[in-house]
Amino acid sequence: MKPVWRALGVAGGILGAAATGVAVSAVAHGARVSAQRRKAEDKYADEPLGALEPSRESTVAADDGLPLACEEVDPAEGGEPELTVVLVHGYTLDRRCWHFQRRDLAQLTGPRVRLVLYDQRSHGRSGAANSESSTIEQLGRDLDAVVRALVPNGPIVLVGHSMGGMTIMALAEQRPELFVERVRGVALIGTSAGDIGRSGLPRPVLSRHNPAARGLGVIAEWQPGLVEWARRAGGHITWSAIRALAFGDNKVSPSLVDLMELMIDGTSVKAITDFVRTLGTHSRYAALAGLRHCRVLVLSGDRDRLTPFSHAEAIAAHLPDAELVLVEGAGHMVMLEQADLVTGHLVELVRGCTSKNDGRGWWKRA
Repeated sequence: MKPVWRALGVAGGILGAAATGVAVSAVAHGARVSAQRRKAEDKYADEPLGALEPSRESTVAADDGLPLACEEVDPAEGGEPELTVVLVHGYTLDRRCWHFQRRDLAQLTGPRVRLVLYDQRSHGRSGAANSESSTIEQLGRDLDAVVRALVPNGPIVLVGHSMGGMTIMALAEQRPELFVERVRGVALIGTSAGDIGRSGLPRPVLSRHNPAARGLGVIAEWQPGLVEWARRAGGHITWSAIRALAFGDNKVSPSLVDLMELMIDGTSVKAITDFVRTLGTHSRYAALAGLRHCRVLVLSGDRDRLTPFSHAEAIAAHLPDAELVLVEGAGHMVMLEQADLVTGHLVELVRGCTSKNDGRGWWKRA
């Protein structure tokens, strides 16, 4: 009978690990408000979230051959763009998280901007990486590959959220000359330059010291299909978990939570666990020196439970000329939760990067 009980115990452990990992994987189809009530209360009920048509789609090969799914958006009014904005998404998300910024920045006429978005490896429509290449160092090289392929010339503004901001830091570490010659501006949104495991959630889900995340990783390596099934079986609690962990204190559109759930649901358990170690060991304060040649925006919500505002303050302390913005009441998904405010600051950044006025450096409470 021991093998039977052991098998039951392993199955129970998988279910427990998956349930404990809800804060990381937070997926499946949870409880919903009724369609009629949502229509009446949700201001984004008719918004085509994550479904905007790009001007072009393409695949860029990373330096190890892994395919990266990309898209470009030309200025809505036509004409030659004066600058390219590259949007880099975060952990367990994909390029759809930039819906509002993608929609509105393309409408700019002063200056006209072209947008480049892509899915990070093992996220969205990009190829699945192995554990060894699931590192922030490799993400920096991936961003370099996208820039070389799709933005071979002209000025650039890089915008990164969460792990996307870390990706930009890795690129600055690897190719500092790019930030001297072509990168005019950088926006770091809801991100960190290091010490992720020392603040935020109790026993942070992104910390390599979290036994639940480590255990889920081991199980995912052994039996990934069963873990995927288990996390979906517990989906009735995950919608509320996403709302609580990713957003702040303000009223949040259910459609935004749905969008985030879809993005997380598209990220495999293996990808989620593969990146835990690199997130936990990320430390790139020294790399921030490479951003001193750029205009820099550092923005974060004061209700961010994953990368608290103290991380933004620490980045700004290393970049005294940066604009530091605190968004009251907003959580980790600040660019969805406070879309107009975030886009407004990005417009200011872009305009500053095409202006001769070099005035920089102030602290703002949004």
